[in-house]
Amino acid sequence: MIHEKPLFVPLKREYFEQFARGDKEWEFRQEGPRWNSRTCRIGRRVVLSLGYGKNHRMSGEVVDYRSDKAPTQTPAWKDCYGDKGGLAACIRIRIDAKGGSA
Repeated sequence: MIHEKPLFVPLKREYFEQFARGDKEWEFRQEGPRWNSRTCRIGRRVVLSLGYGKNHRMSGEVVDYRSDKAPTQTPAWKDCYGDKGGLAACIRIRIDAKGGSA
């Protein structure tokens, strides 16, 4: 079996904390070479990080993936990406039961 590195997902504090509390399960990124159905395949391990530091991390797994235009119309998307349209990579992540640190 080939070892695959976990998908690394850096997050702003508010979104990291939402995942930690269990209030958030979907992450949206611009679909492209880094974020697509191949790189975000179901079953792939994930490391959620508060920013790019190593002190605050959680591990989990991709449990669903889809491409959708709807997230690109939200205020949160526009705050992050501006008016860039296209498709969003919609990644559903299940955090490990203990919030497992990676």
